[in-house]
Amino acid sequence: MEKFEEKAVWMRAARLSAALYESLDSINEFGFRDQITSAGLAIPAFIAQGYQTWSAKELLDSLNLAKGATGELRSHLFIAMDIGYIDKEMGMAWVSEAEGIARILDELMHSILEQKK
Repeated sequence: MEKFEEKAVWMRAARLSAALYESLDSINEFGFRDQITSAGLAIPAFIAQGYQTWSAKELLDSLNLAKGATGELRSHLFIAMDIGYIDKEMGMAWVSEAEGIARILDELMHSILEQKK
């Protein structure tokens, strides 16, 4: 069984989550900050959950949830940039990283589906 800690996509997602927590610490709008950090934290958490399951279906479900969390995070980031909570350059770097993670997750899911055939 593969360990989630060894998956490059989990490592990238965990680094993104840590960067969000570190960089957004100064935002005083706690509800908004918590939404962003929660979405960021969900990505590596769902990946980890999937790789701890017994079946390909459970893994696919968890990877799909992780991919969905990348979309949620991007949505929050765009709004945060629009209202001035996040610097646009930093925000777009995070959006780009979330998009890259989503692409990897999509490739992983397609690979798992192909193996099931």
